[in-house]
Amino acid sequence: MPLSLQIVWLFILALPVASVSWTFTHEEILREPREYCRRQSERASRYIVRKCFYIFTCEYCFSHYIALIFLAITGYKLLYVDWRGYLISWLALVWVANFYMGLFGHLRLDIRKERVEIEEIEKDVDENKQALRK
Repeated sequence: MPLSLQIVWLFILALPVASVSWTFTHEEILREPREYCRRQSERASRYIVRKCFYIFTCEYCFSHYIALIFLAITGYKLLYVDWRGYLISWLALVWVANFYMGLFGHLRLDIRKERVEIEEIEKDVDENKQALRK
């Protein structure tokens, strides 16, 4: 596969990796299992158990395993056709996916900030309208 096509695959394949990783570690739909994993990662008596549960609460850590799954499904290799191609593609895929998640996190933060500002402005407008009516 030509290098340009490999790079395209890298950026496209990182999208579902980021999506799955972000959804499991941040979104409301999986809050209960994530909270259970968080509690276990803090309270479990054995070190290895704590670390295994921590994997499910950290998008960076979790993305390594999701990237491995997607590499196994797709057989994607970067630069080399042997095991080195899998290693390089795995690490590159994790990096790009985490870059996407960082961008998405900043975007969500900006959206929340704008919503709060809009709510404050609407509240001020409503208060001014009520004051004018009196």
